[in-house]
Amino acid sequence: MKNSKKTDLFLYAIIVYKTQKRLSMLITNIEYLPNKEIIEHFGVVSGSSVRAKHVGRDIAASLKNIFGGELKGYTELLGESRDEAISRMKAQAESMGANAILNVRFSTSSVAAGAAELYVYGTAVRIR
Repeated sequence: MKNSKKTDLFLYAIIVYKTQKRLSMLITNIEYLPNKEIIEHFGVVSGSSVRAKHVGRDIAASLKNIFGGELKGYTELLGESRDEAISRMKAQAESMGANAILNVRFSTSSVAAGAAELYVYGTAVRIR
């Protein structure tokens, strides 16, 4: 890969997810891709994941609140939730025939005592 391509990937925050049997799905937080043409627009796609807290993690988090520091258990939990939500959004886009998701945004919310939702959404398109 040329340096200019590496720079483009970094500057435009493009995340490329590859699967063994399918072409790449471009997922980005920008509204368009430089040097790419949108040839079909499929609309909004989304994915979500709701995760509950773990009693052991709550105890460790309580101690961290007293002494300070990163809540690694929760960091891992959010990372897993983010990956699952992206995977669901990507599957929805692929089922529509899209090869890219633009303008991706994340949101979190508390849905019940001890449970939180991570929601991701974007615009499914076909580019060339």
